[in-house]
Amino acid sequence: MERSNDQVADLLQEYADLIAITGGDAFRVRVYEKAARSVGGYARDISNMDAGELRRIPNVGTSIAAKIDEFLHTGAIHQLEELRTKIPAGVRMLTLIPSLGPKKAVTLYHELGIDSIESLEAAIRAGLLHGLHGFGPKTEENLLHGIELMHKAGERVDLGIGMSAAEEIIASLRQVPGCERCVYAGSLRRMKDTIGDIDVLATSCEPAALMEAFTRLPTTGEVIAHGDTKTSVRTVTGLQVDLRVVPADSWGAALQYFTGSRAHNIRTREIAVHKKLKLSEYGLFDVTTGEKIASTGEAEVYGMLGLPWIPPTLREDSGEIEAALRGELPPIVTETDLRGDLHTHTNLTDGLASLEEMAAAAAERGYSYLAITDHAPALYMQRMTDEKALAQREQVRGLDGAFGGMRLLHGTELNIDPEGKVDWPPEFLAGFDLCVASLHSYFTQSREETTRRLLRACENSHVKIIGHPTARVIGRREPVDADWDAVFTACARTGTALEINAFPERLDLPADLVRRASGKGVLFSVDSDAHAVPHLANMRYGVGTAQRGWLTADQVINTWPLDRLLSFLRAGRP
Repeated sequence: MERSNDQVADLLQEYADLIAITGGDAFRVRVYEKAARSVGGYARDISNMDAGELRRIPNVGTSIAAKIDEFLHTGAIHQLEELRTKIPAGVRMLTLIPSLGPKKAVTLYHELGIDSIESLEAAIRAGLLHGLHGFGPKTEENLLHGIELMHKAGERVDLGIGMSAAEEIIASLRQVPGCERCVYAGSLRRMKDTIGDIDVLATSCEPAALMEAFTRLPTTGEVIAHGDTKTSVRTVTGLQVDLRVVPADSWGAALQYFTGSRAHNIRTREIAVHKKLKLSEYGLFDVTTGEKIASTGEAEVYGMLGLPWIPPTLREDSGEIEAALRGELPPIVTETDLRGDLHTHTNLTDGLASLEEMAAAAAERGYSYLAITDHAPALYMQRMTDEKALAQREQVRGLDGAFGGMRLLHGTELNIDPEGKVDWPPEFLAGFDLCVASLHSYFTQSREETTRRLLRACENSHVKIIGHPTARVIGRREPVDADWDAVFTACARTGTALEINAFPERLDLPADLVRRASGKGVLFSVDSDAHAVPHLANMRYGVGTAQRGWLTADQVINTWPLDRLLSFLRAGRP
């Protein structure tokens, strides 16, 4: 089942939203928002914690601990249930629209009776918001753009949500007697940015029992279709999951068939036809004799087509077939290649864990090095000062090597301002081991302005990594508009790496731009941007994006040995 931490975090965030929507105190809203983040990012499972232990979670006081305890024992929070009765669910959905906050959502509800995204869109197009205080033409334009973003996302979810759901379901199915194999396939196995549905493949000596168990999982909200070899359900969160039970001797063919994109599969079937073969989810067959000649393993199927095994993340018909035929498929980077993480945060700014906790968790992952990169002072809400940065530097130096010999680097995440300048003067930046620079505001600048801004950051000799370069938030904020080829050229010339931010909501730089930048000789850093211990595990999503961009380990600077990395970080600095 979903972690209790995540369930409680969602409930506390909903509580905060409803307090805001009903006109409650802004301080209380922030208190519950902070508690939600802390619980969601807490490393320990809270399900068996008592009220005293709950109060030791950062930002969780007596009142919130009592509410969490109530949920853990009863499955509900009665005060939240009461708030839910005051506001239709659709009004809270309105707050999910980018640029629409709780106050404006409740104004729309009280003044115009708008209680859904659909009714808001209709009202805007009918001109019903004209004259409503706080809703001018620019606001209406922004709201329509936000609704368009939500429509574009549709019923798709980000990679992290899809993976979490799939792994929970698969773990349950593997416990069913008779289940022999069970894995996810489809776009999830290809590590696409967003997932429309989840494909699960299994073999079982008791398929009927497996199908029945699937329909009765706690995650199942609705059974769409129930058959002997395929069953489809909708989870309680609305995500469709298809389970197929395939014959054991067709496993490799089925896995190949249900993993590749439609375009990739068309190409492999064309190759089969030219060889007088037929390829399906059941196997590779000789057209003349009907004999099955390959089916048990993916490598066997690809081999009989005259191809090497193609990694799932490349199966998009984006040149992988041609490269495979030429014997030129790249040895793509893997998570085991990573030696460290170069973008993490602590509770000195907006992180949830202490420096020691983050370092201990990174060491447990087997890292050789870790960079602590808390926010710089230009993001004033993070309350960073020169004195705090210098004190943290002393703390980092004192703990260096204390966690299994792991090297601790003292870095910072700088803010790139509208002109391309960053926090702190050069003489202060010189004291950091590593400077990441990122866009955190002014996302709607023109293409020319944004390009100049990024180029100026690249030219700064102290900036070695551009963090989450497009600043996108999947489904909520579009990428900034820039001349990316000019940015990539500048990065290659100045020795500035581009980050592949592994947060599932970001996956930034996106894979298509990764591949373009790679062609210009740009280097990359796959980073977690972790703000809590559990976030460190997001690295697999960043690696998946790097693979989709065809990167090798040598193109990713945090796969390098420490001495090579340090030489890179020091290069070009005064």
